[in-house]
Amino acid sequence: MIVAVPKLTGSQQAVQEFGLIGAGQWLRYLVGTTELAGAIGLLTPWLAGLAAAGLAAEMAGATIINATVLHNTTYGPNVWLTAVLCAVFALLAYARRQQIKSVWAAIRR
Repeated sequence: MIVAVPKLTGSQQAVQEFGLIGAGQWLRYLVGTTELAGAIGLLTPWLAGLAAAGLAAEMAGATIINATVLHNTTYGPNVWLTAVLCAVFALLAYARRQQIKSVWAAIRR
């Protein structure tokens, strides 16, 4: 949740990082919003599995961006942090796969 705040408030570092990505500042708001929603979802027992799956997908994207687009910048070393977070969230989502299935079943009804 703390990581989402600079993205949503427009800190200079977050603006610079997303400027280097080149997709526009809309991506900074999207990433910040999904990180905040994921953090809240992790604290909500019936949404924790789905939130972990979403955060794993986001961290996979962040790992790819850090390894390819930002690899020659000061943000490049973040690839290891995002890769570890991706693995942690993926394991959490896997552990809660039954919960994810039940949430999807409830949504489809």
